[in-house]
Amino acid sequence: MIADDVRAIWCRELRIDDIAVDDDFFALGGQSLVMVRIQGALLEELGAEVPMDQLFLHPTVASLSAYLESQGANAR
Repeated sequence: MIADDVRAIWCRELRIDDIAVDDDFFALGGQSLVMVRIQGALLEELGAEVPMDQLFLHPTVASLSAYLESQGANAR
């Protein structure tokens, strides 16, 4: 499931043990450098190239996962 993969990437990059699917990236302490690492991880691990503006528009695991699914991304 894509949401599980996205959540795992966020947990790792934000260095947080547990993130709910509706937690806001920025409220969790996320900032641009972490976002760049997440962008790279999404490409490397899921093969999903996500433009930076879409990361800003989808600041939760749930919304980013829905975006990725709409773009045809597949879970690992």
